[in-house]
Amino acid sequence: MKRIGVVFVCMGNICRSPTAEAVFRQYVERAGLAGQIVIDSAGTHDYHVGSPPDSRTQRAAQQRGFDMTQLRGRQVEAADFSRFDYVLAMDSANLAILNRLAPKDSTVQARLFLDYAHHHVEREVPDPYYGGMDGFERVLDMVEDAAAGLLQHLRERHFQD
Repeated sequence: MKRIGVVFVCMGNICRSPTAEAVFRQYVERAGLAGQIVIDSAGTHDYHVGSPPDSRTQRAAQQRGFDMTQLRGRQVEAADFSRFDYVLAMDSANLAILNRLAPKDSTVQARLFLDYAHHHVEREVPDPYYGGMDGFERVLDMVEDAAAGLLQHLRERHFQD
């Protein structure tokens, strides 16, 4: 059976990337592709390794039916470029870090997650950490859009009969 790996990356792995992981995981499960798509998230910095997602992130996600209670922060590493087929950054600053981290011989190229969005013209998912709850809701809106687009892309590219 073909397996595709997707890792979402932000700075600390406590707001945006775990949101993307939780949302995309639920979309993949509902599509019946859970055994074929491996999903993870990571941060470019080691600030929150081992920590659960931010409580505001979890609260906003839970209100929309997404569970993040089992997620814990980890730092992205060069080996992720061989473990995953899609390395997706939340913003251009983290994309630049990923491009520096990527092994020279890697066939996987990091991209912006919002490249897959259909209804948002923004290219970056803003970091909601220093703002109010509306920022976490905005992140969820963007992530849900891009997650749906990513799932459509994966189905068309990798899972057509």
